[in-house]
Amino acid sequence: MARRARCYTAPPMPRNEADTRAKLIDPALRRLGWTEQLITREQTPGRIDIVGAGGRRGRRRSTDYLLHARVDGARTLPIAVLEAKAEEYAPDHGLEQAKRDARLHHVPFAFATNGHLFVEHELATGRTTAPAPLDEFPGWDDLLRRYLKQREIDLTRGVAAPLLLPPRDRDRPYQYAAVRAVLERIARGEKRPRALLSLATGTGKTHIAVSLLRALRDSRHLTRALFVCDRKELRQQALTALHNEFGADAAQATTRNPEKNARVVVATYQTLGIDDEDGDDSYLSRHYTENYFSHIIIDECHRSAWGKWRAVLDRNPDAVHIGLTATPRTYEYSGHPDDIDTADDDAITRDNFQYFGEPAYEYSIADAMDDGWLAAMKLVRATIITAGRVEREEDIERDDLHGANVRDRPTGAPARVEDMRERYSAGSLEQSLHIDERLEEMCRDLFRRLLETGDPHQKTLIFCASDAHADRVAAEMGNRYAEWAEANDLRPVDPYAFKCTGESDAAHLSDFKGAATRAFVACTVDLITTGVDVPRLRNVVWFRYLKSPILFHQMLGRGTRIHAESGKLHFTAYDYTNASRLLDASLAQRPEAERERKPDAAEERDPPRIFEAEGVEVRIEPEGAVVMVPEGGTLRRMSLDEYRTGITDRILAEAAGIDAFRERWIAFDERRAMLDGLPQGAASADILRAACGIDEGCDAYDVLASAAFDETPRPRLERADRFEETEERDILRAIARQFGYGGTDALDSRGLFQTPGVRAAGGLDALEPDPTATMLGYDNTGPAQERYGQDTNPAAAAGRAAPHHQPDGHGRTRPPRRRRPAYLY
Repeated sequence: MARRARCYTAPPMPRNEADTRAKLIDPALRRLGWTEQLITREQTPGRIDIVGAGGRRGRRRSTDYLLHARVDGARTLPIAVLEAKAEEYAPDHGLEQAKRDARLHHVPFAFATNGHLFVEHELATGRTTAPAPLDEFPGWDDLLRRYLKQREIDLTRGVAAPLLLPPRDRDRPYQYAAVRAVLERIARGEKRPRALLSLATGTGKTHIAVSLLRALRDSRHLTRALFVCDRKELRQQALTALHNEFGADAAQATTRNPEKNARVVVATYQTLGIDDEDGDDSYLSRHYTENYFSHIIIDECHRSAWGKWRAVLDRNPDAVHIGLTATPRTYEYSGHPDDIDTADDDAITRDNFQYFGEPAYEYSIADAMDDGWLAAMKLVRATIITAGRVEREEDIERDDLHGANVRDRPTGAPARVEDMRERYSAGSLEQSLHIDERLEEMCRDLFRRLLETGDPHQKTLIFCASDAHADRVAAEMGNRYAEWAEANDLRPVDPYAFKCTGESDAAHLSDFKGAATRAFVACTVDLITTGVDVPRLRNVVWFRYLKSPILFHQMLGRGTRIHAESGKLHFTAYDYTNASRLLDASLAQRPEAERERKPDAAEERDPPRIFEAEGVEVRIEPEGAVVMVPEGGTLRRMSLDEYRTGITDRILAEAAGIDAFRERWIAFDERRAMLDGLPQGAASADILRAACGIDEGCDAYDVLASAAFDETPRPRLERADRFEETEERDILRAIARQFGYGGTDALDSRGLFQTPGVRAAGGLDALEPDPTATMLGYDNTGPAQERYGQDTNPAAAAGRAAPHHQPDGHGRTRPPRRRRPAYLY
């Protein structure tokens, strides 16, 4: 009997992750009521890896499912994260990733599944369930009930209303999560809500504050807010960001004007008078009654001046108090405990947590680097040489200093070896003695490394041991640069290196921040450990010994900002004093800290960011900015340098120098003619602004002057601040403030004298006597009533000024003899 052939059927191939989601997970979620409106898939840019001398984006990282609960109608709340893996894996294979994403999005539940089974982890309790069939996955209503109970929130109460507002368009996932974390604290309905946000330097704490205040305003829960900081730079940064959202409803308190009509007041604690005045007779107590503010935000509350904030907080005990800090709860470092001093650090963090409680939300520098929001770091542990020996943190014996040119640090006098101590630690040596060859060798080595990684024209920040040390380092780096320029037959830029250790030495700080062609090396002690944003900064250098992990990470944070416009995706930390022993373990273990990665041809490239103005595209690509200009029916690709050169040539043909450019700018007709002559007319300034990454708060004047004359672009509000500090007349200060808000366009506006600030300062009538009014371009041959009518009401007078304005051919009107006030430029 013949044997029948047996038919063999191969087992089906397991589904990959994409098929598992499409064929198993998505259908199961829909059956359980999770519609597409309740699911989002958030992405981060992808971490940056160091490849050769540059950086490259890795693959974008995404949250597979961010699940939302429906509150009412179209409003939803993020509530859980679900991580999917291919069906061949165990159901809990993606749980660790889900837990990280749940913390990122500030949701209480993390799920993982393989399409057949799922597991759940509850972050608050740390409990993880046993695997269960995916058909038993909870519905959004069940998770919402558990969420509200866990977070002690009643959505029917008015204080919960801000929590239900959607994010701003530009909010990053962690920024939206941070805002919600604070709003949850408020939604609990506690009598005196407190909240602390701990986010790494460069992650946009000011942006978060603006989004938070916007949510409170839009839900009608914001009466008056106070944003307090301790530096002018921080105040300026906050004021610019708040003005973009609140307009004139956000204002800066000055010694002359407490801005009591503004919804949001920005002030330094020095202005508030709590730095050196008795609390019962300070600026704060004179101008603002108790509980005047409904919400108070303390920026950089980890600063050593934390105790001074208490005067503001204690005077407004019923307000919502919010602290912003870049300091996490703890650091894990590799240094020996005897060589690390955390006493001051512990006091700072203790004050923060005792007052505000545990952080409502945390986002570390390592998290931000992993997600691609901060630049990658390459750590170079360099060496220094003294008396022919290589130094680290070892003790230095007195006998080792024979033959070295040693001077006493306080006096500068030569030091005798026999008068020295028997042993110095490297740190105490820095404070006590100055060794010429040591400083020279450090500067020589650093300059050599700059040449090896490109050229010396790299924004570099050197932390020095003292004011005098910073002077010598700046001089030595300048000498190295001068020798290099001479050897290469190049004209050296001036300044190349400068000291920046105090207000009086900060003249070049604006150039360091904003200019691309000068002021490359800043030598400081700790003046700019916080509060100064230098996106172009490529190198952070330690010539100073440290024992404080907080101070070290504040210094490190100066380099973490990305500046895609110039192609800066990573920075280098040069450690000459073993300061990197203070580096947090989460950063020390990153591969960039030890090695450079070879490029992966298969990895995804980060798509360019695209801006458009008047039909011209500006593409910010990983290698830098390019401009796509319409030409003959096609787009011509121009490098940033090529486009900037075209603008520069046009401007120089009209104005040979900055003074001539300023004179043409303040004359309305001449300015319009000059702008019309640019490649894309007035839009050229907007195109250049996007391509160069110039602050949106800068006027078109600054954008074009930076291109043609290498002037440092300064924000309008900064210019207004400088003028207001010296000007005595209220009307001119008010006009300067309008320039700060709207730039040249604000000075052109027919409504200039109808704005509340200008009207409060007296309007047109306050422009008497003659010289100032003539400077502003108005015929001042008689009283304002004769020129604009008998009604002395400023708004009415300004309204009757309209016949004096004539069309300019660009859809605008102007007064016939008007010139911009030159003092603002």
